[in-house]
Amino acid sequence: MAEEDERGPGAAHRMVSVMEGLLEKLDALNYEELLDKHNMKKVCRHYFVSNSHLSSNPGEQFYMFTIIAAWLINVAGRPFTEPREHDEPNATVSNILAELRAFGVKVDFPPSKLKTGSGEHVCLVLDRLADEALKRRNFSFKRPDYPSETPEEESMLEDDAEVTLSTAEEEILVSTSQRKMLTEPELSSKPEEILEATVDAAEWNLEVERVIPHLKVTIRNDNKDWRVHLEQMHQYQDKIDSLFKESKSYMDKLQEDIGKTQEKVSSREKYINNQLELPVQEYRSAQAKLSEAKERYQQASGGVTERSRVLAEISEELDKVKQEMEEKGSSMSDAAPVVKINQSLTKLKQEIVQIDLRIGVVEHTLLQAKLKEKSNMTRDMHATNIPEPTAGPFA
Repeated sequence: MAEEDERGPGAAHRMVSVMEGLLEKLDALNYEELLDKHNMKKVCRHYFVSNSHLSSNPGEQFYMFTIIAAWLINVAGRPFTEPREHDEPNATVSNILAELRAFGVKVDFPPSKLKTGSGEHVCLVLDRLADEALKRRNFSFKRPDYPSETPEEESMLEDDAEVTLSTAEEEILVSTSQRKMLTEPELSSKPEEILEATVDAAEWNLEVERVIPHLKVTIRNDNKDWRVHLEQMHQYQDKIDSLFKESKSYMDKLQEDIGKTQEKVSSREKYINNQLELPVQEYRSAQAKLSEAKERYQQASGGVTERSRVLAEISEELDKVKQEMEEKGSSMSDAAPVVKINQSLTKLKQEIVQIDLRIGVVEHTLLQAKLKEKSNMTRDMHATNIPEPTAGPFA
């Protein structure tokens, strides 16, 4: 509020005017498509001027500002990601101001002015972005064409003015005659006797004095009358002449002062140039020596850079060799493989003992099977060996 008081009472009206122009530009760009996309209503003519009517949800106004700004930037031909409702406000505002600077607009206010979503800076940012979008679409507003009036209409107006003056006199006479007819009803019925003056002159004068204050003729000034324009032109010409005489003396004095000041400045400049000629030459020679030293330094720094690169490569190779040596030394001093071999040998011996035991069991089983088979064969042989019958005495 303090800034507005310093700028004057017209600052608030200026924001309203900028907002109304912004709405016309948005309508020309058909921003209703954006509102339909987000299911939002059209903004009113004072929407971004203040946030007094949105106290229940102050973030809505800032979100509306960001999506409209992003849409205008895209329409102006620069890709810009549409912000979301829960994005960081500082980052969103910084991106919008960066795009505004890319269009060549000078930004001389802090980004915090836009975080409220309303105010003069919000209106100005959207207005400049709308101008860039209209420029991208090759759209421009044209001046209105006012219909020109024909000379016949002007003559009719002048005739009407003359008729008004004439009819005023007629109305005075008619009102007087009517008053006389009301006071003398007998004479009104006889028109041929009205021409004779039967009223006393003193009474007539008294009646005229009584009626004159009520008979006021007002002449309406016509702004299109050339006489009024001519009179105004003469008044303006006289005023310009008087102001020109007054301002001419000030301008002559100012011109004289400026001429004297220029002479003083030129003489002082010549004196300073003469006094500083030797230091300037010394400065130029020192500047040349500095340039030579910088060139030598750049050459030397180039050699140092190359040697630093070679040193870095050698150091890298040395680190690799050290790492390989450490790996080999650790593998040679490590007894873990020997322990694993001993464990494997022990496990192998145990498995050999188990296998020998299994072989003995299998051999024993096989021997039992063979003995059993042999006994069965012997039994079968004895069973099949039947003894022959002995011969009797009669054989």
